[in-house]
Amino acid sequence: MSLLPTLPDLVARARSDLRVGVPVVLQGSEGALLILAAETALPDRLAAMRGLGPVVAAVTGWRAATLKIRVYDGDIARIEMPGDADARWLAELADPAFDLGAPMRGPFREVRDGQADLHRIGLMLVKSAQLLPALAAVPIADIPNDLTILPAAAAEIDLADHHRLAPVAAARLPMEASEAGKLHIFRPGNGETEHYAIEIGRPDRAEPVLARLHSACFTGDVLGSLKCDCGPQLRTALAEMGKAGAGVLLYLNQEGRGIGLANKMRAYALQDQGFDTVEANHRLGFEDDERDFRIGADLLRRMGFGAVRLMTNNPRKVAMMEAEGIAVAERLPLITPTNRFNAHYLDVKRDKSGHLL
Repeated sequence: MSLLPTLPDLVARARSDLRVGVPVVLQGSEGALLILAAETALPDRLAAMRGLGPVVAAVTGWRAATLKIRVYDGDIARIEMPGDADARWLAELADPAFDLGAPMRGPFREVRDGQADLHRIGLMLVKSAQLLPALAAVPIADIPNDLTILPAAAAEIDLADHHRLAPVAAARLPMEASEAGKLHIFRPGNGETEHYAIEIGRPDRAEPVLARLHSACFTGDVLGSLKCDCGPQLRTALAEMGKAGAGVLLYLNQEGRGIGLANKMRAYALQDQGFDTVEANHRLGFEDDERDFRIGADLLRRMGFGAVRLMTNNPRKVAMMEAEGIAVAERLPLITPTNRFNAHYLDVKRDKSGHLL
């Protein structure tokens, strides 16, 4: 085996580079594009990019709609950076926190010519780093050897792929819900965030297991936030498994519907301005839900389960399980009390996200 990094290794390195403000090179069939994440762009690096040629900014179609930018590239928009635009201009383009103070942006000069494929892949990469999905880009002929270079077409496939999980560690864990608990830790092959499986009792692998796919929610699970129903759902699911004497809770580290805790807090700030959950995600430039539920099916397979009695209100989870070859013998509703802080949130989950509430 070569000592050189594999493609997933390079993608992981590129994520890390973008998070600290280091540019990354995407190598396409017709040239190379140097990209810099808008959120972490430093003035000196942006100035250095300008020395390489005209810089173009790119945002998702959702963010473009908020800023009234015309979209000519399907699901993304490219904008010429004005000659006097600096790192703050780029940050304000990306972050809706600035929208309230300056609701009338622009005028923007949209780019209509040329290919947008590399910009689209760049936005996928920035989004996977849990940064605001906006970037600055410039075509380059001479590629600096010290920067991370990604073959764009292969990187696009890697970003859309589900990297299989491998068991890392497991140990007995007595809990309030059940003294017969065991915590399993799994790590994806590309070195991304680990995910957990909490096993209650000794579930029979030959029978449908009582299961819950639960996405991490620091505010609800740990702080007891009243803005969502995550904490009560987590505790109710564990309690039901404890009563039944067996079950598996899959704890997926996909905070904020997959956009990360920082962006989730940005969404909360937008909700304070009157936007609902879906609208807030769109203003940030994200889809309604960025989670990958294939992770849950992979965890179950790794643990030897082929069928579930799934505790969920989300039809997408049922569909994903069945698409991934995990039989759903029964869907069990998981309804928890409503309060004045989360009532509208639950209405949006029902009306816009299709949850069965």
